[in-house]
Amino acid sequence: MKQDRFLTAILTGILLLAALSLVVFFTRQKQPVYQPDDTPENILHNYAIALYQKDYEKAYSYLADMANKPEYTVFRQAFLSKQIDPSNSDLQIESTEINDNEALVVVSVISSWGGPFENTNRSTYTATLEKQDGQWKINNMPYPYWGWDWYQPTTEPAKPIP
Repeated sequence: MKQDRFLTAILTGILLLAALSLVVFFTRQKQPVYQPDDTPENILHNYAIALYQKDYEKAYSYLADMANKPEYTVFRQAFLSKQIDPSNSDLQIESTEINDNEALVVVSVISSWGGPFENTNRSTYTATLEKQDGQWKINNMPYPYWGWDWYQPTTEPAKPIP
C-alpha cells in the first residue's frame, strides 16, 4: 500500500514537471520581429525573417534590381522545392562596413543537421548590399539564403567552328 502511494507520488511529480516544462517552452518562444528598413543589418535581418516565415514576396522585395535578377516565380520556387532551404540555419550579423552606396556585412551562417544533439557548423561570409533609390537592397548573400545562379550573366553556348 505504501509503495503504491510512493510510486503514485513520483509519477505525479514527473507529470507535473513535464507539464511545467512544456508550458515554459511554449510561452518563452518569441516570434521574430521585423526591424525598420533603414540599415543594411536590418535589411538582412528582415530578409531572413521573411524567408523563415515563408513570406517570399517580402523577401523578394529586398533583392537589388540589377541585370539577371531572378523572376519572382523562380525565386519562390527555389525555396518551395527546397533547392534552397534556410530552415536549419540561423543568420548572425557580425559587422558592417558602409562605403557611400555599398555595404559589406559580415555574417555568420550557423547550420545544424539532424537532431538537437548534432554538431553545428558556423561559417563566416560577406553579404553585399547597395543603395537604390534611397533603400538598401541585397545583391549577394551566402547559401542557404541565396541561389548560386542569381544575378549571374547568362551565357550562350559556343558556336561550333566550321
